[in-house]
Amino acid sequence: MKLKYLPSLVLLLLIPYASSYADVIDNVANLLKAGNTKELSRLFANNVEITIMEDENVYSQTQAAVILDKFFAKNKPQGIKLLHKVNSGGNYHFGVYILNTDKGEFRVAITLKDAGKSTNVVELKIEDEKVK
Repeated sequence: MKLKYLPSLVLLLLIPYASSYADVIDNVANLLKAGNTKELSRLFANNVEITIMEDENVYSQTQAAVILDKFFAKNKPQGIKLLHKVNSGGNYHFGVYILNTDKGEFRVAITLKDAGKSTNVVELKIEDEKVK
């Protein structure tokens, strides 16, 4: 009788873990939508790979925030839409969004990595949105 409910109990215990990763990816997306680089930089790993258009480099948390500030100064965010989200079940999580700005649409790809009790942004790519 007790074994009958075991699969349901295990599933209920795993749901908070699955949703917490999605929440982190969505939190990053909401910070991008708001152009809030101060809060976003708190989620960065010590070194973050940032690609904006063809300019790609690895930056510290502080440098990455400055780079994104410059991007948002030229492109005021207005909205964001989810295209694709993957929680691999491993240490990495991935999200792709379309960021609407006053200058046009951009495709934003976010890669996060588990780091102990936290999840950090390790890569952020911003490209022109080519598909309409």
